[in-house]
Amino acid sequence: MADLSGAAASEATPSKEENPDDLTQLPETDGPEPDPPAEGTEATSDANMYRYIKEDLFTSEIYKVEIRNLPKFVGFNDLKKFLAKHGLNPHKIKLFGKQTFAFVTFKNEEERDKAMKMVHGMHWKGQVLSVRLAKPKADPILRKRKQGEGEGPGGQPASKRTERGDEEEEEEEALGVQIANAVTPLWNVPYEEQLKIKEQEVVEILQRLAKEIGGTNKAMLPWLFAQKGKFNKMCCPLEAIRPSPTQTEYRNKCEFLISVGADGEDKTVGFRLGKYKGGSCAVVGPAETCHVSAGAKKVVHEFQKFIRTTSYSAYSPETYEGHWKQLTVRTTRTKQAMAIVFFNPQKLEEEELSALKSSMKTYFLEGEGKESGITSLYFVREGQRTSPNLEDLPCELVAGESCIHEELLGLKFRISPHSFFQVNTGAAEVLYSAVGEWAQLDQDSTVLDVCCGTGTIGISLAKRVKKVIGIELCQEAVEDAKMNAKLNDLSNVEFHCGKAEDVFPNILNALVSPNVTAIVDPPRAGLHTKVILAIRRAEHLKRLVYVACNAKAAMTNFIDLCRAPSNRVRGAPFRPVRAMAVDLFPQTKHVEILLLFERVDYNSQQT
Repeated sequence: MADLSGAAASEATPSKEENPDDLTQLPETDGPEPDPPAEGTEATSDANMYRYIKEDLFTSEIYKVEIRNLPKFVGFNDLKKFLAKHGLNPHKIKLFGKQTFAFVTFKNEEERDKAMKMVHGMHWKGQVLSVRLAKPKADPILRKRKQGEGEGPGGQPASKRTERGDEEEEEEEALGVQIANAVTPLWNVPYEEQLKIKEQEVVEILQRLAKEIGGTNKAMLPWLFAQKGKFNKMCCPLEAIRPSPTQTEYRNKCEFLISVGADGEDKTVGFRLGKYKGGSCAVVGPAETCHVSAGAKKVVHEFQKFIRTTSYSAYSPETYEGHWKQLTVRTTRTKQAMAIVFFNPQKLEEEELSALKSSMKTYFLEGEGKESGITSLYFVREGQRTSPNLEDLPCELVAGESCIHEELLGLKFRISPHSFFQVNTGAAEVLYSAVGEWAQLDQDSTVLDVCCGTGTIGISLAKRVKKVIGIELCQEAVEDAKMNAKLNDLSNVEFHCGKAEDVFPNILNALVSPNVTAIVDPPRAGLHTKVILAIRRAEHLKRLVYVACNAKAAMTNFIDLCRAPSNRVRGAPFRPVRAMAVDLFPQTKHVEILLLFERVDYNSQQT
């Protein structure tokens, strides 16, 4: 279930990998947070490089530890699972090649101290682990500036800047290419070729999965040998990739940062050319991008005009000064548009904020901004937050309706500010149609829709089955899902709010239906291990459709579904029997993958 909302914001980085990456380019309040460096190696005496940790903003850098004496060949997933096994929930993990140490950050002091107490002295694969506090990394922009003190304002030698001074027009043209390369790296590749590239990626993933299954479940080797012989070393047949119905202007959600433009214009709304860790905050507007909808571009244009009429500056992740931070735009095929404005109030009085919101309302409902087509306008105070999640910040409705509505597969859906909804509506219809076909449902079926968002998959299947049960972490999305069931006159659908790993096992245990199919559409990192283990234990669950926006990140899930039974993994394994890619993200390197798993029947003659 990847929103990949950052794909628009930062394809260079792609929101469900991080992940493959942090497709979501958040306004980096804790500037240096995005990417751990060669931590603890900075030898500078410049205290300014670490001033961000003294600010009252969330940054996990102040809750960082170094774990030493790790076993050889331990990877990211190994360490993450090891920590999770002992009840630890790290915010970030950074390993360095074959080194036997790692840096781990936590969301608060309590979790960090708990980790230090538990892990220090612990035995793991013959090694005795040690833990110590780690030094936070330096601010990337300040570090880059210090390294380039001999350079001019543009970060390049004066002579080179002079040479380029007469090429201003060419530079402007180059910015369009630069931003296209950053957010839509396949923009200049013919679409048929894009599909071939993505299909080959899926082939390699299925070939790797075949090897992994062979290494973790010897009983499947005869079946696996036959499969690999028939399907080009893959574990199952791969159907032809399904293209997106539209290849341009397809995104219904984009996140834009507000900063100084790469062209020098202040308060520019757009996508960042580089990353903060690379020392860049400059952005370029979306006017020339091919994947942003015309409606979203119109909203950005009008919003940029508005903020340039105000006295409030753009927020700087370097100095922590300024106000305007981010604009999220959601659009629908029903011609509705939601704009969510992220603003750092700093020390402004409540009266000033009320006046600002009032002027926004007037501008977009009655003034020049009326041409933007905004039907729902929200204001979010993103200041000295203590949580890393934007979803935890309250949204204040400034003008218009509280929600927008979309139509998909002939059904109606309500969408709130934080609710998940696939970013390519047309391709989502292709995806959900395939899910319905593969699930092999009938009127006696019960569907478990895990990580259901606004309930799109389950609701699209509800009329074919006896019952749909949806599970979703976001309370706002659950409320939308319940309303969506009512909008479509469905009475056989129910939704539960909570972490899938907490809710799913109880629901599975309570189900008595002999015909249960699970459909999972998780975030980029995949499902929690507890969910996979619950699926394995539920022997009456015979079929599972896995929708993965990042199959590499979800590989551990695939392997655990298929591995041999053990004391930890109970219940007969699954095996992949069908796979297909759906292109939800044209012009980018990302692709959605559909995998059908079926339970192995040890009572039959086949393994």
